[in-house]
Amino acid sequence: MPRFAILLKSSPTTEAGILPTGDLLKSMMTYNESLVKSGVMLTGEGLQASSKGARVIFNDPPEVISGPFTPAEHLISGFWFFKTETQEEAIEWVKKCPGLGKGTIIEVRKLLEQSDFGEVFPVELEEKANKLREQITGRSGAV
Repeated sequence: MPRFAILLKSSPTTEAGILPTGDLLKSMMTYNESLVKSGVMLTGEGLQASSKGARVIFNDPPEVISGPFTPAEHLISGFWFFKTETQEEAIEWVKKCPGLGKGTIIEVRKLLEQSDFGEVFPVELEEKANKLREQITGRSGAV
């Protein structure tokens, strides 16, 4: 079954570090519970403002730049990973997300699967990738 990254775009509010209200947190918890009960949600988290982050630019040597970063609408403030039959199903779940202000953007992107790489992903790499995924799942219940 396809997996999708659901990417909540930042806004001036999230970049200012303004946290959601208690009511919004309760609504989001109810939404997340429905996603988990349906088997759609694999994981999800909010992210701190970019002012608390860094970027690594791969030059020689790699360069580290501290946040904040702009413009806000090009940044991510949270994410979910969904597992649904189709992108349309993932979109329908996203449309139920509560409490987001007018103009909020949530991006839905299909995760690359091993099969997407075709012949450039040899059997031995597939076996290693599967073993790593099993280790991660066993450790945290993740994707």
